[in-house]
Amino acid sequence: MSRGGQQKHREDGPERRCIATGESQPASGLIRFVVGPDNQVFPDLAEKLPGRGIWVASTREALEKASGKGLFARAAKTQVTVPDGLPDLVESMLARRVVDYISLARKSGDAVAGYEKVKAMLDREDADVLIQADDGSTRGKSKLSTPGWGSYIGWLTADELGMAFSREKVIHAALGAGGLTKRVVEEAQRLKGLRTGWAGVSSAAGAAGAAGAAGKDKRAE
Repeated sequence: MSRGGQQKHREDGPERRCIATGESQPASGLIRFVVGPDNQVFPDLAEKLPGRGIWVASTREALEKASGKGLFARAAKTQVTVPDGLPDLVESMLARRVVDYISLARKSGDAVAGYEKVKAMLDREDADVLIQADDGSTRGKSKLSTPGWGSYIGWLTADELGMAFSREKVIHAALGAGGLTKRVVEEAQRLKGLRTGWAGVSSAAGAAGAAGAAGKDKRAE
């Protein structure tokens, strides 16, 4: 927040101040909470619920500090009730959102799963995002590379990806430049903070490359 309480804006969105770290950063790396009529703190992942927003960085450390040191009550200026196991609750809600968005992208024809289909999409340079299951074979995952202009998501499980594609398990998936791709990447970045400890996102398209992707492919000029 800037002086006078005005909202700062950057190319990657408005900045909000985390009540746990005291740092301002783009809202895409934080979780918005609201206090309901019963004074219960609730995660507002869609950022649409009425009421004054309380923002916390999307990491376990920040959420544990906010819930364990009375920071929600301080920010709300009233006594509040914080759900037990808040980091786990937020993680499960975020994972569900990411899976649901990937599922919608699949239904609209913007997402594919399976090694051969993903490889073909990458070879055609139609893929903007490479997604690989965290618990998949490292050797198998290394055979596919993140698009040099795109993003990598590697912190969903094979079971979670399977749900998105109505299969038992999925190791490899890819997203094209459809309307939901930006939303998938943004929500996945928040989930990354809960699962890896870092929730930064450099742009709407996300950071290109990550562990498990060799990054050898380059877009033809």
